[in-house]
Amino acid sequence: MAAGIRRPAEGDDCLRLDRQLCFPLYAAARRAMGRYTPYLRPLGITYTQYLVFLALWEQDELPVGELCKKLYLDNGTLTPLLKRMEDDGYVTRERRRDDERVVTVRLTERGRGLQNRAKHIPANVGQCLPLSSEEADTLYSLLYRVLDGLSEGEER
Repeated sequence: MAAGIRRPAEGDDCLRLDRQLCFPLYAAARRAMGRYTPYLRPLGITYTQYLVFLALWEQDELPVGELCKKLYLDNGTLTPLLKRMEDDGYVTRERRRDDERVVTVRLTERGRGLQNRAKHIPANVGQCLPLSSEEADTLYSLLYRVLDGLSEGEER
């Protein structure tokens, strides 16, 4: 086993909080997401809405199913979020004419307009993380490896 990798605990040790790999992942994710709040609040959006914007700023006009895959969210989570974003005038949702089962999401001018106001967010939040750029690159790669491994075989 590689250095630094925890061996599975046995007996009662397996229930110790400090033996749970998922706990520091969960706690770090919550704290990292919390760092976005001071930057997202003035824009009037949540962290999850910010993720939707990032995906749509990268590629506008995406089917809901594709957004679900990109964001690792299920349809039941994403649909109410998109409805709220539509009510707020950030996106439109439209059924495709050739296949009414597919709903496509597009940014409105208001949604596109937030992009310039959000450009400072990644650098500002990145400064809050106590990692060198090499460590951040390594963590990024490891997290996607874990995420992809956990996603194998899932129906989306």
